[in-house]
Amino acid sequence: MSNPFRKDFPILDSTFNNKPLVYLDNAATSQKPDSVIKAVEDYYRKQNANPYRGLYQLSVAATDAYEEARSITAEFINAKSSKEIIFTRNSTEALNLIAYSYGRSVLKAGDEIVIPISEHHSNILPWQQLVKEKGAVLSYLYLDKNGYLLEEDIENKITERTKIVSIAHVSNVLGTVYPIEKIIQKAHSVGAVVIVDTAQGIPHYPVDVKQWDVDFLVFSGHKMLAPMGIGVLYGKEELLDNMPPFLTGGEMIEYVYEQEATFAPLPNKFEAGTPNVGGAVGLAEAIRYINQVGYDTIQNIEEELRDHALKELSQIPDVVVYGETKAGRDRCGVISFNVEGVHPHDTSSILDADGIAIRAGHHCAQPLMNYMDVAATCRASFYFYNTIEDIDTFIHSLKKVRRWLGYGN
Repeated sequence: MSNPFRKDFPILDSTFNNKPLVYLDNAATSQKPDSVIKAVEDYYRKQNANPYRGLYQLSVAATDAYEEARSITAEFINAKSSKEIIFTRNSTEALNLIAYSYGRSVLKAGDEIVIPISEHHSNILPWQQLVKEKGAVLSYLYLDKNGYLLEEDIENKITERTKIVSIAHVSNVLGTVYPIEKIIQKAHSVGAVVIVDTAQGIPHYPVDVKQWDVDFLVFSGHKMLAPMGIGVLYGKEELLDNMPPFLTGGEMIEYVYEQEATFAPLPNKFEAGTPNVGGAVGLAEAIRYINQVGYDTIQNIEEELRDHALKELSQIPDVVVYGETKAGRDRCGVISFNVEGVHPHDTSSILDADGIAIRAGHHCAQPLMNYMDVAATCRASFYFYNTIEDIDTFIHSLKKVRRWLGYGN
């Protein structure tokens, strides 16, 4: 399987233990193309200054670069206005911002927040803290044996008491693509607000916030070719306008008096302190790169990788795959598995000796691990710069794991 995109990613030429790198931990973070690395470097070489605060040309250039990145991001997800784009450090900060600003403002005792059991801790902990503070209830949607949300839970647990539904676009453990539009329609029918965490989704699937009619959306740049430390919160303008600031100081102010302060309009109201302009520039370039490759190409490559991996894994007797094991567009290129009788950390270490990078652990999803009755799993996750040869190398090494540990097969 030739892949014209691999040449754009310098780290993929690396070797570990004298073996070529096979990078299969893309659900944790993606690698970065030369164009993104160069864009960030060029910013720091040619445009670096504190934005907004200086009238000199270099500061204006930094401001322009930052705001251009905001406009590119707004267009990428089809936001109504760039004022609806708030730059954060990552999805985790964005979710906390929503919980502590919007959630604290609207939630009352007895209200309910609904989330799936499969959520990343970043989409659990803020709501746990909020319901304790407000005397509200955190309710869970559960999954069937293939990792899909139970239809009866969607229908019966999102009720008139529900004020917030917060859900991942794609499970970071099972790769399940959830029915976002259906859930939004159900939630809106009872007056609830919906938050979608698309950190695992937007690297692989196009997102249109107008088509979805989603109220809030969050994602992290580092999972979609951009640098670490830059994330995005989208919110409907009318909701953001009515929310109090999350952090204070820096350019989020309008005027500060001795005892009072007034705050800047959107989007600055939610961007306290000196922003990560270099990260935003890198995100903008990552978006350009993804648009150039095209989501159809990304999905076609990843579906071939996913289907090949699932087929090969099914032929290894001592490997258990979690979630859907059949081909289909409602399953992303994220595969969690275990080798029977082998701790996931041992599996990961043995593969690492062959230069293969996978994740092992609870994947920041311990409630899901408990629900599946496992302590941890291995996880292989693919992106469009991976190849069939990567999968075959991974499978060949995986078949040796039990022999390494003395099982004899």
